[in-house]
Amino acid sequence: MFSHQRPYVFLIKITLFALIISILPLPEIVLSIAPFWLLLFFAYWLTNFPAQGKFFLALLLGVLIDVLYGDILGQNALALILSSAFISNIKQSLVVSNITTQQVYIFTASSIYLGLLLLVHVLSTQDFSFNAYLLFKPFLSALLWPVVQSLLSKLKH
Repeated sequence: MFSHQRPYVFLIKITLFALIISILPLPEIVLSIAPFWLLLFFAYWLTNFPAQGKFFLALLLGVLIDVLYGDILGQNALALILSSAFISNIKQSLVVSNITTQQVYIFTASSIYLGLLLLVHVLSTQDFSFNAYLLFKPFLSALLWPVVQSLLSKLKH
């Protein structure tokens, strides 16, 4: 289905899919533990397509998430850029390693993402309330990585 299309068209399609999944009306507890969908989809795209301007794309996608959620402008962009830098640095290892090692890498990238979001909130707001369910986001992102990878690889071919 996507074999003849350019990588950026595939990125646009998976980005729209990730944003739709992200804005589904779900109970608060489910939203608190939901994985970083755009990070998962963008990590797949980074590892499977050669891309120029990947950090600029991460900036654009992060700002799009900020606007969508009404967050502090730039916080998701910064988190996505730094997580993408980590994924780009370990790209060769991520591609050839087994699924458990890939899940550890995705857990680390998701932890970087969450850590930066928490850091920005702590530094920018005085009434910061910590939700312990947020700590499940990296775990769930790592657990769902094989599913996301399998589905997107089927869509790619």
